[in-house]
Amino acid sequence: MGASKRSLVSRALNLLAKGREYCSELGPVSGMRWYAAKVTARLPLHHPRRISVKSPSLAYPVEVRMYPSSDDFVFDQIFVRHEYAPVCRRLHDPRFILDLGANVGYASAIFASRFPAAKILAVEPDPGNYKLCAKNLAPYKGRAEVLLGAVWGSRTQLALARGNFCDGREWATRVEKAPSDATAEVQAWDVATLLDMAHQREADLVKIDIEGSEAEVFAENPERWLPRVRNLCIELHDDRCRDTFFNALRGYDYELEEYREFTFCFDLRRTEVTADLRTAAPA
Repeated sequence: MGASKRSLVSRALNLLAKGREYCSELGPVSGMRWYAAKVTARLPLHHPRRISVKSPSLAYPVEVRMYPSSDDFVFDQIFVRHEYAPVCRRLHDPRFILDLGANVGYASAIFASRFPAAKILAVEPDPGNYKLCAKNLAPYKGRAEVLLGAVWGSRTQLALARGNFCDGREWATRVEKAPSDATAEVQAWDVATLLDMAHQREADLVKIDIEGSEAEVFAENPERWLPRVRNLCIELHDDRCRDTFFNALRGYDYELEEYREFTFCFDLRRTEVTADLRTAAPA
């Protein structure tokens, strides 16, 4: 068999395997519909730019902007490869979840479906993502609130940065310090302020996927809010982010789990040594 024929056979087998995976994870009807939508979206044909898809892990369907949008990749990450499986496996009856970098709401939709007693605050700085996030979370009525803005180390105004990180698509939108007041278009809050705005004493889960800005969040006085967080789920985008994150968690005990692209810190609590030293310190 020639090289070109072997290549065609290999591609055909890969496509068949992908179709089986979608049917296995999404069910035969939704799986085949999703598979067909992904294939046709990459062909030079007229096809819907958005579709509604129902995953077995969701109480309601979500809307997806098809390729070349990044939404279909995010959909696969969350509903096919189950990137948040450790959260669904380890958390029991959470009451409040903070979703920082909510994108179009797929993670919040999973949490709202899996934990029907939980209230969720989803924060997203990109207006287009925010609009679709609000639409995807609307069926959860008063349990899920969507906030247009960003998280940072302190309350401030930031600029939106598109096209200069990762592949430049919607999932890679970032915020950064604004070069001038005229370019400051994004309201940002620190985690403590977001908890206060939501009228919550603590968060059972804080999920953070903010394209590198996590270094800023954990660099500026994280002690203002870390004691109010029970579990963390974070994507650490580079070594600086990783070092800043784990440095902020010194003095805390937690159960660490690395899964897919995420780092999970379950049962976050101050170390007993730290607590004892503070108790013994002179007034």
